Amino acid sequence: MPDFKLWLEFEAVDYGDYDVENEFCNIHVDTKEGIRYGINVWTFKYLETSRLIDQQNGENLNGAYVRPPDLFVKELTRECIEKVIEDLLKIGRLENLLNPSVYVGSLNNIVDED
Repeated sequence: MPDFKLWLEFEAVDYGDYDVENEFCNIHVDTKEGIRYGINVWTFKYLETSRLIDQQNGENLNGAYVRPPDLFVKELTRECIEKVIEDLLKIGRLENLLNPSVYVGSLNNIVDED
């Protein structure tokens, strides 16, 4: 059992046809120390999909660049993301390992609307 609570957008919202290897989502990580993180997660395959979408709609210089998410993973499943977050937290604080903007704040100061 991990030392954190994980909220996954794909479990909270039914998107219908959802490709776990070619998609993106948002997650919340609440640590036992009372820290909340908000993380934008993409699969490796979605990086190329995002570039092709930009190429088609003319954004980001017609797909010449992609503004990345906070984290890339192999697949959007609870098992995969839980293992990744657990591994990262063994290394250090997520705001030091990922984009510093993933840090939302102390759970004592956050009003949860769940």
